[in-house]
Amino acid sequence: MSSLISRAFGQPRRASERSQRAGMRRAAALAVFTLAATLGVCATASAQSADAIKARGSMTVATEDDFKPFEFVDNGVPTGYDTEMLALVKKKLGIDIKQQIMPWSGILPGVTTGKYDMAVTAVLVTPERKAVFDFTSPLAQSTTFYAVKKGSSIASADDLAGKVVGVQTGSAMLADLKAFDEAMKKKTGKGLKQIVEYQSYPEIYQDLALGRVDAVANTQINLNSLIETRPDTFVIGKPIGSPVYIAWAVKKGNPGALALVDGALSDLRKSGEMYALQKKWLGASFEAMPQSVN
Repeated sequence: MSSLISRAFGQPRRASERSQRAGMRRAAALAVFTLAATLGVCATASAQSADAIKARGSMTVATEDDFKPFEFVDNGVPTGYDTEMLALVKKKLGIDIKQQIMPWSGILPGVTTGKYDMAVTAVLVTPERKAVFDFTSPLAQSTTFYAVKKGSSIASADDLAGKVVGVQTGSAMLADLKAFDEAMKKKTGKGLKQIVEYQSYPEIYQDLALGRVDAVANTQINLNSLIETRPDTFVIGKPIGSPVYIAWAVKKGNPGALALVDGALSDLRKSGEMYALQKKWLGASFEAMPQSVN
């Protein structure tokens, strides 16, 4: 579980955003699929009802294979949170799910044009994306936390006042950190001493270990992964951002695929299987997630 969301949230290559990749790659992808929609690229798949998809006997989904801990290849075998969740969904639905493995940059455009029924990867739900896509019930929650070097005097978010905090440039966590800084200034009259922007999280972790920064801001999932691999060096702190959600995406106007998958995901939440896989792959379970993010 060494890396996560940089596409959506920013993390070392693929250390995910590939590090939202949090901001810049996903922003670029947003521009690509918006352009594709504008140009009216020909679609090979069309919106169908749930009954029609069942009658067809299959769905086509686009996914990745190098985005730990969501989907990646380990010793030649596809694995990860999304991979195992999709296997459970497929078992529930009893239809063939045809997977097309591709880079992140091609996934959302392929769904936008109708080539694929669904994007089965860690898509961060944002207002901009909700204008183009509908989303399944969320599969994970992401919140920006801070982490510190073991032995640090920083014990709460308020203790970050007057401190130097590192974060990845262009990431969603940078926006959260800036908002936290402004809120702290309004509340106490004192904010962070400095926000230092880096190109990648490995650089920040190195500087945190060396004492060049006092804390790092990243997603809870990514920081859980960091602590798992370096428990003697770092300690995760408290949240400094609001929860955002990760889900699979379908093109607006494709209710059949959405209804089928949502039904299966609902069953997996009720059975606890989703939460068990979250704990296994993401280091935490998110039982308070809403049923819908649309």
